[in-house]
Amino acid sequence: MIQTLKKIFDFSGSMRDTLKRCVLFGVLHSIFDMFQMGALALVFTGIINGLSQTTVWAALGMMIFSILGRILCSYASDFGQVKTGYFMCAEKRIHVGDRIKYMPMGYFNDHSLGALTSTVTTTMGEIENNASSVLSELLNGFLYTFILSIVLLFVDWRIGLLVLLGAVLFLWCNAQMQKKSKEISPLRQQAQENLVGAVLEYIQGLLVVKAYNLDSQSNQKIKSTIRDSKEKNLNLEHVFLPYGILQSVILRMMSIVVILSSIYFYLSGTMTLVVCLLMIVASFLIYNQLEKAGEKSFALQILDSSMDNVNEIDEVPVMDSEGKELHPEYFDIEFYHVDFSFAQRKILSDINLFIPEKSTTAIVGPSGSGKSTLCSLIARFWDVDTGSIRIGGYDVREYKLDSLLSNISIVFQNVYLFADTIENNIKFGNPDATREEVIAAAKKACCHDFISALPNGYHTVIGENGATLSGGEKQRISIARAILKDAPIIILDEATSSVDPENESQLQKAIEELTKDKTILMIAHRLKTVRHADQIIVVADGGIAQRGTHEELIQQPGIYSDFVGVRKKAIGWKLHE
Repeated sequence: MIQTLKKIFDFSGSMRDTLKRCVLFGVLHSIFDMFQMGALALVFTGIINGLSQTTVWAALGMMIFSILGRILCSYASDFGQVKTGYFMCAEKRIHVGDRIKYMPMGYFNDHSLGALTSTVTTTMGEIENNASSVLSELLNGFLYTFILSIVLLFVDWRIGLLVLLGAVLFLWCNAQMQKKSKEISPLRQQAQENLVGAVLEYIQGLLVVKAYNLDSQSNQKIKSTIRDSKEKNLNLEHVFLPYGILQSVILRMMSIVVILSSIYFYLSGTMTLVVCLLMIVASFLIYNQLEKAGEKSFALQILDSSMDNVNEIDEVPVMDSEGKELHPEYFDIEFYHVDFSFAQRKILSDINLFIPEKSTTAIVGPSGSGKSTLCSLIARFWDVDTGSIRIGGYDVREYKLDSLLSNISIVFQNVYLFADTIENNIKFGNPDATREEVIAAAKKACCHDFISALPNGYHTVIGENGATLSGGEKQRISIARAILKDAPIIILDEATSSVDPENESQLQKAIEELTKDKTILMIAHRLKTVRHADQIIVVADGGIAQRGTHEELIQQPGIYSDFVGVRKKAIGWKLHE
């Protein structure tokens, strides 16, 4: 329990002082609560020995002081708990988002989208709603009982010891519950992650499900994860329930013992009537805060498991721990004896390649040969196993990742657009760009006309992943984004492969605007895209099989000439000089 409470303090980050103030106000609330006991003691004494006006006013004053103090402390404590929960999780979400940017892409292949989504939504939501209140309620409950027990020890040491005995029995029962909960909470956490993952997978694959009429089969997986989540949550409740009942029974029984003992001590002449009455009243109050703490303590292990889940992201090594802010004077790209493996499978082997500044290099080869991996290594989505990749004479691992990526623009085959305005999607390439610069980039990318024709122009909000736009329109917006970034190195990963002929000519114009005076790498299957490149690299079986210009390679027997022959035969066209 103590370790989990400490973990909540550590997790709270910059809100730690606010959380400490919540606990302090909780303690003050307990102290103000005790003034009620003092007021009752005055009233009981007055009833037995004769009430005086002074006694009445003193008791009334103590009661009002107690009520006002508790109201103020409750407000400060409750407000602080809510503030701490929201702000500490907001900071943690931003921290997770910032850290994810510097993680190797292999992490995202090894971890499902559902697990990551669950971490920053469901898991973080549980911490947000419960962590600060659980910590505050537990500490307040234990401190209140401890302080009141100390006071009672001075009033009557026998009753004080009985109250402490009840607290010890309660703590023993709670410790047993925490021990059992620790075994089950991680399983429940995993079930929650699986549920989020299954829902996301079902939604993302809905078109395939409908196209192949697989509703019943696909529903089985999500139904199974829902059942599993239900079972794990019920198992947790089954663990909590008997211990929760036992905790309440212990506290109720000890309250009865305090009442009976007080009456016995009074009848035997070892306790005054005033103290006896006070102890009887105290028996109904002393365990109230502790019982509330017990009701909250069931969430401790769930929170512990949730915080461990979030903190796991900090254990993933980042790729930017020792980078520098570098500004190269030129932008040659060089691969030097590069090897790269993924999931113990060799992807690239002994790659040596030089790409001069402001030249165009086309990369072709069979599917799965390593073309996209070559480009991904330049942008340092992964790190090489051996060898090095240099930009402007510096190993890419010497750069800070932000510094490296500021020199590279990538236009992917599958464009991702955010559920935001078109203007903001273009400004993703340069968040500080003016409206005029956005429009200028859109004109160069040949997308100004279709944007202007939309109901709200550049302020039109597009659906998630650009669902309301065609493939060609999304590609042109992606190119406008890259134009606005104006990076010296451009990587085109099959940028025109899925575009219809109607949009292709406009897309080619957009690419020409994007690639002026840049160092270009393009992955392409279309012959007219690669034939004018300064050099063509043919990748096969993880290595460079051929390199040269189109005219040189077309004369050589090998993959490239076969590739050209197949393309001619497939689409019935010929190359024109």
